[in-house]
Amino acid sequence: MKADYNYIEIAKMIDHSLLNPALTAAELDRGCRLAREHDVASVCILPYYLARCAELLSGSDVQPSTTVGFPHGAHSTKVKLAEVEQALKDGGRELDVVINISKALSGDWEYIRSEVELLTRATHARSAKVKIIFENAYLDNAAKITLCQLCGEIGVDWVKTSTGFAASGAAAADVRLMRTHSPRQVQIKAAGGIRTLDTLLEMRASGASRVGSSSTEQILAECRHRLKLQEQPAEVL
Repeated sequence: MKADYNYIEIAKMIDHSLLNPALTAAELDRGCRLAREHDVASVCILPYYLARCAELLSGSDVQPSTTVGFPHGAHSTKVKLAEVEQALKDGGRELDVVINISKALSGDWEYIRSEVELLTRATHARSAKVKIIFENAYLDNAAKITLCQLCGEIGVDWVKTSTGFAASGAAAADVRLMRTHSPRQVQIKAAGGIRTLDTLLEMRASGASRVGSSSTEQILAECRHRLKLQEQPAEVL
């Protein structure tokens, strides 16, 4: 059966994740070059290395991106705003922002709304895009739905499942829930544990337009392999 995707579609779903704190500068450089070579959607890199990432990606269609309030979301709003300002100064075009998880679990939705609105406004003022990370491992469905509605009203660009640093990561059921309860203009990003093409395709079928992964090379190698097989005459298969 012919695939319902092509290589470019899959590559442009991937935010290549370079967020392991143990990555060296040489490894971060290699990761940026790999992402550029494979023409993925973006590189999501450790904040201190974002300016170098933007330099390495200059002239390509791969967006430099980083995180804000990562990985626990517990920074004060003032600190998160400072992170946004620095990230935009360093060339960030997409920012992955963790909500204040404690405030969400406490039901303080006005705090969440105010913070997300301020961070989104600051990001959009520089024509950059924002992804709001829920960290679904800690939330029940009611909280996830409330966050989707709140983020939709504010006008964020993506809502995102996970940081990849909690006990569990992306789940197809969560992606479907988030897609159902978000307005169409808000996209869904799945992250955490996406290491194979099949998992990426499951997230895609569930409604995700982006995935975060550090297994980009393996996923795209499998994608090329499958598409090449499908191009062979039937008798060869």
